[in-house]
Amino acid sequence: MAESGEEISVITLGGKGLSLSSSSIYAVATGVAQVRLDSSALERLASSNPPPPFVNYQINLPKTLTLLESRAFLTVLLGKLLSGSSNVRTVLPVRISEALNSKPQTLEFEPLDVTQEELFVLEKSSAALLSLSAIVDHESTALSAIADAVSAISCEASRADVAAFSSVDSGDGFSAKEEVGVASDMKVLLNGSKLVGKVQSESVSKIPKVHGSFREIVKLVHSKTRAELNSRAKLANAEGLAVRAVLFPLYDLGVCSLSRAKLNLDSISNDDLRSSLAGLFEGKCPSCENLRNGVKLVSELGLEEEYEKFVYELNVLLGMVWKIVAWEAMTGFIALEGVEWSEKSEKSVEANGGGNVKVERKSEKKKKVVLGKGTSVIVQLIKDRLQGKGGGGSDGSGLLEKWVEDISLFLDPKDREFDDLLQKVKDIVESNESRRLPKLPKGTRDFAKEQMTIRKRAFSIIEEVFERHGATALDTPAFELRETLMGKYGEDSKLIYDLADQLSHIFPLILSLFGNFHLFNWVVAYVVIYSSTLDFEIVKILTELLNELNIGDYEIKLNHRKLLDGMLDICGVPPEKFRTICSSIDKLDKQSFEQIKKEMVEEKGLTIETADNIGTFVKERGSPLELLSKLKQEGSKFLGHDGSIDALNDLDILFRALEKSKCIDKVVFDLSLARGLDYYTGVIFEAAFKGGAQTTRATKTEVLVSILGDDLTQAAELVSELWDAELRAEYLVNKRVMKHIDRAKDSRIPWMVIVGEQEMKEGIVKLKDIEAAKEEKIPRSMVVEELKRRLNR
Repeated sequence: MAESGEEISVITLGGKGLSLSSSSIYAVATGVAQVRLDSSALERLASSNPPPPFVNYQINLPKTLTLLESRAFLTVLLGKLLSGSSNVRTVLPVRISEALNSKPQTLEFEPLDVTQEELFVLEKSSAALLSLSAIVDHESTALSAIADAVSAISCEASRADVAAFSSVDSGDGFSAKEEVGVASDMKVLLNGSKLVGKVQSESVSKIPKVHGSFREIVKLVHSKTRAELNSRAKLANAEGLAVRAVLFPLYDLGVCSLSRAKLNLDSISNDDLRSSLAGLFEGKCPSCENLRNGVKLVSELGLEEEYEKFVYELNVLLGMVWKIVAWEAMTGFIALEGVEWSEKSEKSVEANGGGNVKVERKSEKKKKVVLGKGTSVIVQLIKDRLQGKGGGGSDGSGLLEKWVEDISLFLDPKDREFDDLLQKVKDIVESNESRRLPKLPKGTRDFAKEQMTIRKRAFSIIEEVFERHGATALDTPAFELRETLMGKYGEDSKLIYDLADQLSHIFPLILSLFGNFHLFNWVVAYVVIYSSTLDFEIVKILTELLNELNIGDYEIKLNHRKLLDGMLDICGVPPEKFRTICSSIDKLDKQSFEQIKKEMVEEKGLTIETADNIGTFVKERGSPLELLSKLKQEGSKFLGHDGSIDALNDLDILFRALEKSKCIDKVVFDLSLARGLDYYTGVIFEAAFKGGAQTTRATKTEVLVSILGDDLTQAAELVSELWDAELRAEYLVNKRVMKHIDRAKDSRIPWMVIVGEQEMKEGIVKLKDIEAAKEEKIPRSMVVEELKRRLNR
């Protein structure tokens, strides 16, 4: 709760455009903010004159809730009353707001008469479930940021190897976005640190994956919880409750943090200090067994559909993980500041007249510790918090306990100083001053050297195929006027990147696709081509491309937009819903029809009968001429629809042309193929293929000139001869033979020319075949001629 003299913020509820959020609920629950009822909302309520009968009702708070949780419960209930029926009177929200703003230690209400509609809101709003969810949402969001900062301190305290943070994004486009984000933030926090880079630790190398998964879930939960808080519909059960997804990522985060805390303990150099802290750690820090039991309890409650208890115990488990993260911060901080703590402890004992404690001092000059630009700020904040904290007994025994207690409070999201700490952490990872590291704009990506090699090859093949068909070059801007796109995309507006947000370079899908297929044993991907005119050449070009790119088996799915619209019309879909239903059908390659049916009925307002009718059509796929013949049979519903008849005639011409061009065997007529965008007016093509595993090297280097020693002039002379002969070569000057061999193997360079001291004396070189692992001596004067022969040049 906010203390006397502290500045209190005000949160307005009930107004137009205002909505409940987890952070506002948490602020009121902790007493940091008071509530204000929007005057227009009160006027709307006051204008109503609900009819009798009235029911005598007692607002009872769930007995299991803490004071903070009870205040959150009332805040959610208040929001539901203000956004519900206009037949709710002002007396209810006013009484609840007064109780919240008076900040009593206990919340009690006198019975009052309520209408049936008011009673419905009071009892059917799921306020307890939603308020607990809001607390989980808010504290999980905060934990996601704090856990990164604390783990960065652990990296320095344990002198960990953090190379994993630089290898998360391989540049292949398949790295998890949040894992890359966590790794980037960790590098910012540790930027400039002189303490990391030695000790191998799985709990450190797993930080991007574990924290990234937690961050991804937390973001999803945050957006869904806000929708749940502001929905007028009663949350009848927790089948779709957003916070359910937090459980196992939270457990993984806790286990990983606990492992690093133990690593920090082992890193404390002072034996007495380490022993004292270890005793407190074992007695007060939750264990893995505690975490497992908590997860088991929450899981069982979810299976038993005890939803309020489920979220309540999830909140308890969340508090347990917060304690673990706080202990990780304590152990990391004390491992880094152990010598300073010893000095403070000794001074505290001397000041209190004690004389029995011995503190080991090192005579050598204390080595300057250089922390990261981010972690140094966090460590200083903790030191400022502890500055002047006493509490030790005459023998100094209580000082460590006091520090542990105060750091625990500092990392408690309910503490009044916590928001300042959280904001500081966010400022660090977002600040350009601390971050001298590039970050990709939203919607863009880097391409590693291997991917660029594939892309360049794909470019050349694509250009050759299209030029064969009379194409000419054209370049267009990488961005478009927003108003132009918004008129076309509608609910697919997530495809648009606003320049006011971040500039995006848009790469052709086909190129990014081909730039990745060599990385996997198989990959299924899609290339979409549309045309407002009927032209079999599009399919012919695409089949040539896929053949020459040598990506393995593929098919081309095909449909017609007019046929698709006709199908929707026949099934009873209103014309204004064509686009949105097309967007649903378009997901059938990733979701089952039952999932799509649920979306069309529950979210988009179709009847079950209409959705089932769609299902009978979208399951149709097969040989183009055979399925076309079936659709044109007497009695077909398509024959009674003008737009569909035109589409069937167009497809008849197309399929016969494809048959003559000998590529119809790669085409599948598929009625589930759909596009919701307005500019698809004719035939829709989609190429789906599987690509086998292929090996590609980033460089075209044919020869590695390896000079065993430090004579750069030898390398310059020999490699220049190869370059002049138009051979692709590079060189390496190093005394260690394995450095040269590793370089050749890593870059998959087929040949090595090895020159050491002995070879120079004899006037020879060693020519090594890397793949065959064989080498032979040849005269130095014959190097160029021999290499050209072996490379067929």
